Amino acid sequence: MLPRERVFAALEHREPDRIPWGEHSVDYNVYEDILGRPTLVQAKMRETQALWDGRRDEVVAAYKRDRLDLVRALDMDIVFVGRVPPKDYRPEPYQQMPDGTYRDAEGRTYHISATTHDLMPTEMGRTLLQTATVESVQELIDRVDQEPLPGPDDSCWELVHHAVREMGQTHFIMLLCGDLEWPRFGRTEEEGWVNLVLYPEVCSKIAELAQKRLLRELRVYAQLGVDGIMPCGDLGSSTALMASPRIYREMVFPVHKAVADEAHRLGLKVLKHCCGHVWPVVDLLADIYDAYEGIQASAGMDIKALKERVGDRLCLWGGIWHEHIIMGTPEDIREDARYAFAHAAPGGGYIMGSSHSLAVGAKAENILEMKRCRDEWGVYPIDPRRFV
Repeated sequence: MLPRERVFAALEHREPDRIPWGEHSVDYNVYEDILGRPTLVQAKMRETQALWDGRRDEVVAAYKRDRLDLVRALDMDIVFVGRVPPKDYRPEPYQQMPDGTYRDAEGRTYHISATTHDLMPTEMGRTLLQTATVESVQELIDRVDQEPLPGPDDSCWELVHHAVREMGQTHFIMLLCGDLEWPRFGRTEEEGWVNLVLYPEVCSKIAELAQKRLLRELRVYAQLGVDGIMPCGDLGSSTALMASPRIYREMVFPVHKAVADEAHRLGLKVLKHCCGHVWPVVDLLADIYDAYEGIQASAGMDIKALKERVGDRLCLWGGIWHEHIIMGTPEDIREDARYAFAHAAPGGGYIMGSSHSLAVGAKAENILEMKRCRDEWGVYPIDPRRFV
């Protein structure tokens, strides 16, 4: 089978020739370890500095070259793509302060993460709106059709068009896109969660606004030649759903369903990325999505239990612990693969991947062990006697 055929088989709950593999995010260190050369792809502060320096074309060229080369080198089946900065993009550099932090034109401060090397805001809590009323959000809804929207030939889709042209006949091309998480507003993270409970009418309007924007964007995605979309938005923390299941059912699920239904009508598969503990709403996710990625085992999302509960309706994508890829050993990877392959792969409906991503700190030997397990053990029919 071609990689693209393999992924479609998994999404349609048919057994392919072998388990497909894909990731929704891969950080720069993985490209450099596997490809043996420096890169600007997901290169955190180095990528930010390159854009400040006016090197947009160099950054996009790195994405076009290295993203596809990594998929080929690891023999993955899914090519994940997204927007890139448009032509002539050159953001205003932040001012570097004497203490090593950075300040933007509005006075907000940022620091470079010692762990990921991202430029991070010092004060978290970015939400949709600082203040909102039913009337003010309705005004935004009424003006959605006048908001700028890139057309399918816009330069922000340069990576997408390149991937479709180079690998669209052989691989599954998946577009990362935005999604509604929880419809909040407020000046801080805490205020946003409180307002979700105190002002449900306003938050419902914010959900309506998100739906109108997302449906409008879908019409562009459908013209890009991709096979599917991945709406990215987390619903759970490491211990529980972030808000009440009732709030999800009443405010969020109708938006998710409307977007998924329209995407399906337009011929796109919908593969949902969602971290955290989502057991209270997993049946609702299974009702609308083709796949569920980011299955966070460390948050209690056991892939065997998921297969038993929703595996006949929802393709499960994950199985290899994110934490083990970074901090574990090849034997940890083998244990994860044994468990996931034995319990989630039989009958189809399974894609191998990290429980989150191949992130900063991911060990090359563990990633290569993922490949070995998939290549040697992931051949259908799945036979645990091969798991040695």
